[in-house]
Amino acid sequence: MNIKRFLCYIAAVFISFSTTLGMETAKGIEVEENIIEENNIDEAKKAYNNQDYKKALKIARELAEQNDAEAQILIGVCYEYGKGVEQSYTEAAKWYTLAAEQGVADAQYILGDYYANGKGVEQSYTEAVKWYTMVAEQGDAKAQNILGDYYANGKGVALSYTEAVKWYTMAAEQEVADAQYHLGDCYANGKGVGQSYTEAAKWFTLAAEQGLADAQHDLGVCYAKGEGIGQSYTEAAKWFTLAAEQGHIAAQYKLGLCYESGEGVEQSHNEAVRWFTLAAEQGMTDAQRNLGTSRTNGKEVGQTYAEAVEWYTMTVEQEDADAQHRPGNGNQNSSDGKKSQTETVEWYTMAAEQGDEYRLGLCYYLGNGVEQSYDEAVKWFTLAAEQEDANAQNGLGNCYYNGHGVEQSYEEAIRWYTMAAEQGLADAQCNLGTCYKRGHGVEQSYTEAVKWYTLAAEQGDAKAQNSLGICYYLGKGVEKSYTEAATWHTLAVKQGMPEAQFYLGLYYEYGEGVEQSYTEAVKWYTLAAEQGLVQAQHLLGNCYYYAKGVEKSYTKAVKWYTLAAEQGFAPAQYLLGNCYELGKGVKQSYTKAIKWYRTAAEQGHEEAKKELEILGL
Repeated sequence: MNIKRFLCYIAAVFISFSTTLGMETAKGIEVEENIIEENNIDEAKKAYNNQDYKKALKIARELAEQNDAEAQILIGVCYEYGKGVEQSYTEAAKWYTLAAEQGVADAQYILGDYYANGKGVEQSYTEAVKWYTMVAEQGDAKAQNILGDYYANGKGVALSYTEAVKWYTMAAEQEVADAQYHLGDCYANGKGVGQSYTEAAKWFTLAAEQGLADAQHDLGVCYAKGEGIGQSYTEAAKWFTLAAEQGHIAAQYKLGLCYESGEGVEQSHNEAVRWFTLAAEQGMTDAQRNLGTSRTNGKEVGQTYAEAVEWYTMTVEQEDADAQHRPGNGNQNSSDGKKSQTETVEWYTMAAEQGDEYRLGLCYYLGNGVEQSYDEAVKWFTLAAEQEDANAQNGLGNCYYNGHGVEQSYEEAIRWYTMAAEQGLADAQCNLGTCYKRGHGVEQSYTEAVKWYTLAAEQGDAKAQNSLGICYYLGKGVEKSYTEAATWHTLAVKQGMPEAQFYLGLYYEYGEGVEQSYTEAVKWYTLAAEQGLVQAQHLLGNCYYYAKGVEKSYTKAVKWYTLAAEQGFAPAQYLLGNCYELGKGVKQSYTKAIKWYRTAAEQGHEEAKKELEILGL
């Protein structure tokens, strides 16, 4: 049997280990290709791959009785996935335990996951720690990182920062980003190790360069304060931007401060307001206060004092209803991380009793400070909506659209969206446009969709600008125009919208509505990809693979294919499988190639199916 076919046999038995494990196994180890070697278990292995599970089990059981760990794992696999036997995590755990007790690291890791999540065994962090420790002591980085978390949080063991640092260090030295960040935090705060900003900055940098938002934010703080690293507002703004674009609330606020003061970036009140708004919408007190200040001072065109008041956080000693609801906004998430959502609801309730029902409805809708309840949200939204509160009308429209707290009804959603849209609320106008586009609650009409998208887009609504750009691109409800499409998507990208960045990348790649430029295409694909948009990650991988606008790099192509593939994007899964099969950008591995081909094929990807047929699978 040639080596390629041999590896295929092995992969077919264990390919699903790394993709179907539980919560913590999802970021865990992958089963080694040689977990079942071609020895006296070869016939069982062959039978399994031929889907003759009864025969495979019969042979494996005979070997397992002789304490053959590989056979025990094979039986565990059969029980875990119901192959030839009734599916049973309990039985799977029994057989994995027998193999684990013989020192097989992969079985030990699986058992750690089983105990952590109560899968086939009684849930026990203590037992999880026992098995993770065995694997970690054999050098597995992900198990080491998990142990660091457990010791840092007293999970299954006595809380010990010293032990946490020990395990984080081992994992960090193997380039696990989470471990590097947590180790940096330990050094920054002197937890389990001597306090050192220099060491903290070192580890934050390593994690930040791998794209971890928390690390990027904390590294930005180090640069801003000159702690452990040369002081530089430019570098601070750079790292705040990278984190903020991933939705990191504190980084968004600090980036707003940078634009407000002009430290590290060109001073821009509009950019400051944009970032303050993003943080404020996530409930940050300081961002809400700064946003209110900017709008009151007229620093952003078109803003009114009423809008400023909405964001202001005033002292809770003021007893008017307006002051009562403003501290509620702020207490949801202050800049120092302290929260008091219960106090938030108390203030909103007092305000609601004096005529401010929308905010209280929002608390119930989101579950902020109270048990989440769509029924209560609908109650308060309705009271506010009947008083012509546009935000409440839009919120009530959302409830009817999604069937939250009321019987689902597109028609009722349309009624409330229309009321809010006619008052000029951009979000409602955008929602109404989407209803017309999809024919939800109204006769489908791209013309009407374009009308409402345009009204919202002209107010600066990024979602509407993006949707309007798509309408122009496809010629839906409006005469096709790549130039107009590019114009609207350009406006949306200024607000950081990844979908618009992706489309702008397409325009530049194919010269539609703009002058063709692979370099510009890569720029926009990168911005969208860094925000997690799978289509952009996929096409950015292609750019690196085929040297379009960038220097050819199979390694970087694999990086972006992997990010898209892990989000379930079949075209990227297929290409990643191809990279593993050919050894381009990664160490050649038929095991991983088959894994990704199968994952893509299960979603109907035809090329992936053909590759599996070629491999005889």
